[in-house]
Amino acid sequence: MVVDGLPTQLGYLGLGVNDLSAWGTYAENILGIEALPPEDDGSLLLRMDEHHHRFILTEDARDDLVLIGWEVADEQNLKALTKRLDIAGIAHRQASDATLKRRRVVDLIEFDDPNGIATEAYCGPLINRAVPFNSPRRISGFLAGDQGLGHITMTVKNLDDSLHFYRDVLGLRMSDWIRPQPERGVESNLNLAFLHCNRRHHSIAFWQGEMPKRLHHFMLQSNNLDDVGSTYYLCQQNNVAIDLSLGRHTNDQMLSFYMKSPSGFDVEFGWGAIEVDDENWTVQLHNNGSSWGHLPLEPH
Repeated sequence: MVVDGLPTQLGYLGLGVNDLSAWGTYAENILGIEALPPEDDGSLLLRMDEHHHRFILTEDARDDLVLIGWEVADEQNLKALTKRLDIAGIAHRQASDATLKRRRVVDLIEFDDPNGIATEAYCGPLINRAVPFNSPRRISGFLAGDQGLGHITMTVKNLDDSLHFYRDVLGLRMSDWIRPQPERGVESNLNLAFLHCNRRHHSIAFWQGEMPKRLHHFMLQSNNLDDVGSTYYLCQQNNVAIDLSLGRHTNDQMLSFYMKSPSGFDVEFGWGAIEVDDENWTVQLHNNGSSWGHLPLEPH
């Protein structure tokens, strides 16, 4: 086994939200992911596969992304990543026993990305196969597991600094680039970068710019196309705003739509993305984000 310290998946996200109750209802009734009983510190954990949790929601007026968790294969790989952070001059901390207990992992280090976002790398997540994930809705579940929870798209302060951190230090690989899409609120003089760490087309994407929220969206990939359609109409029936209509992306070819979350950033709900084979993959530049659809909709 190669010990390189490379992340194997986007393991979990921390969201600082203003209304935990609204998020619990939204997670279960709209997204179809499970809200676990509240933690002792009041945080809310969300589950979507055999992992104990994939989302950590804490009460926070920012209503935004506050934490990114990257999984590595084992303790040796975590040490290898620590050495790469040392070489790059990036400060890091060994997590306390209390943090390990809260995260339900074997080992973990803490550091910040160039944008000040708290970042964690860990190994040995708690897996609960004895109690399989069962969506609160009548849907087929999500493509997660060894591909991670999905992906995030966010703004960054400086594209070069973030590329250096995520590509050159953490070791994520380039998937492709897309030119800015001002009609969708993506205002930038620089292209959007898409990076992956496993077969999922991208685990993180970012562009240089400013928006009211750091997080533009996170994505959940359904196992079944019908689940996308039923969720699309469920949003309309429950007055959940749809920001971008059904469409298919050019780069990962996912069929999806974008809905508004209780925190104001979006959730992409999709199906059918292509997967990356690193031995045969060629990085490309795309002129448009979608081959059809994904049209902005008026608020209702």
